[in-house]
Amino acid sequence: MARITASVYTSHVPAIGAALDLGKTGEPYWQKVFSGYEFSKAWLKENTPDVIFLVYNDHATAFSLEMIPTFAIGCAAEFKPADEGWGPRPVPVVKGHPELAAHIAQSVIMDDFDLTIVNKMDVDHGLTVPLSLMCGQPSEWPCPVIPFAVNVVQYPVPSGRRCYQLGKAIRKAVESYDAPLKVQVWGTGGMSHQLQGPRAGLINREWDNAFLDRLIADPAGLSQMPHIDYVREAGSEGIELVMWLIARGALSDKPPKVAHRFYHVPASNTAVGHLILENQQ
Repeated sequence: MARITASVYTSHVPAIGAALDLGKTGEPYWQKVFSGYEFSKAWLKENTPDVIFLVYNDHATAFSLEMIPTFAIGCAAEFKPADEGWGPRPVPVVKGHPELAAHIAQSVIMDDFDLTIVNKMDVDHGLTVPLSLMCGQPSEWPCPVIPFAVNVVQYPVPSGRRCYQLGKAIRKAVESYDAPLKVQVWGTGGMSHQLQGPRAGLINREWDNAFLDRLIADPAGLSQMPHIDYVREAGSEGIELVMWLIARGALSDKPPKVAHRFYHVPASNTAVGHLILENQQ
């Protein structure tokens, strides 16, 4: 049977992708950010999964305000990098895993989670920046990727509790797949940041690190945090962190092994957070 071996958590700041694509990773400002992922790139090479299930949010590229699914699973064979206004990023096309994606959709929907099934979509920086941070600039990504888009842009957005329980349903789905696949679940977005209004530029280091502590040690308790706490403490875009609870819920109930932890301020106008948690079966 398939099994989930680890979860990865990272911010997906678009400026990070631009720094990579424009060859600025060695500049003093950006070097501090990318240094936090050197361990991660080596770790991924030693722990390459058969499939990555990548939780992210679309930024009005695949979905517009005319249609916003709460949860959408990509079931296509491939997903092209999106043009976000300045051309697609020069990164490989994302190869999907339609068989596992369809199985997860079937299992999760039967567990009463309503998913939107997407058979054609482009993927934006929310998905490609995490892959670049973990893989560098390869000619192709190291394994198939199942995109899983969550609405954290237009309210109402799903609760942390809903996301955490969805992660558990995804774990159940993966473990019932009849093939010996190693699967990683990645949660992306965050950490504290606000892009508009009087609080634009807000970063809350103390809250961010407390969130990481609780994500590791008390995910069930963390999942009860109401939306207003995310917005008040981590800014309007800090709500993206509910997506990390999907990845955390996908791990077993045993305490995970913390393989890597990194936090840095600033990258563009946000905080960068990063964790690798290895599953303990």
